[in-house]
Amino acid sequence: MKLIMAAPRGFCAGVERALKIVDEALELMPHPIYVNHEIVHNSHVVDYYKKKGVVFVEDIKSVPDGASFIFNAHGVPPSLVKASKDRGMKVVDATCPLVSKVHFEAIRYAKQGYKIILIGHEGHSEVIGVMGEAPDSIFLVETPEDVDKLTFSDEDKIAYITQTTLSVDDCAAIIAALKKRYPNVSEPKKADICYATTNRQEAVKKIAEQCDVFIIVGSTNSSNSNRLREVAQAGNDMDAYLVNCAESIDPRWFDGKQVLGLSAGASTPEKVVSAVVDRLKSECGVNEVSEFIAREESEHFALPKIRA
Repeated sequence: MKLIMAAPRGFCAGVERALKIVDEALELMPHPIYVNHEIVHNSHVVDYYKKKGVVFVEDIKSVPDGASFIFNAHGVPPSLVKASKDRGMKVVDATCPLVSKVHFEAIRYAKQGYKIILIGHEGHSEVIGVMGEAPDSIFLVETPEDVDKLTFSDEDKIAYITQTTLSVDDCAAIIAALKKRYPNVSEPKKADICYATTNRQEAVKKIAEQCDVFIIVGSTNSSNSNRLREVAQAGNDMDAYLVNCAESIDPRWFDGKQVLGLSAGASTPEKVVSAVVDRLKSECGVNEVSEFIAREESEHFALPKIRA
């Protein structure tokens, strides 16, 4: 069986920045280091930092006053920012700059009196953070059918923004429904779906045309990893699997298959991908490996200044 590996795959600039922030915090800031939620949505990354003593919390009440506290890469609502400052915490913000862009758009539209439609997935960390910027002005939609349920009047000023990790095609369908119903809807000057999400989906689409089975390496709570699996499956109506590690693979998936495609979510370490490839070669019949490079990435985000 032939294996085609998609590129780009794995870590994006926002994830690399967030992990470097945690690394520097471990060197420079008082311990223990607390992180809101998960720094990124990958269990291997979280487990790695837990072993280094990082404490991941879902509720700020679990963080002592004055402690070292990092906001995760998906962003946080302003209520959490205020609460951490009020309690004298030493805060470092690891929010991806492209997520921060969506926050700024929400703030700007709200100040201008817009009703803001946020295209995203309910309960996702990024959505919670963005909606917290203007909870009375932001309305969440997940599907084109949700657009039909909106009840804005002709007098309302309407704008849309989007979660950064959505399926490009699914998001386009929702935007088309919005523009059909509200022709004057305002939109971001530049698309909110991030470059890494777009590039990884583009690469998967291109190699899916050649494949009869597909694997995405990523954790189940990773939005962009789930979207990659959906994109792969849609490409040729094939079986596409999301696996968190090499041990999750079932060799029976590949019975009678000729070409296997592989990619990884933007928060998946390359060493996890390598372990998956090793098992595919040793136990699943892969005897030829190639790489398809859809696009080169050179993005880099500066780190914030971290003070002890």
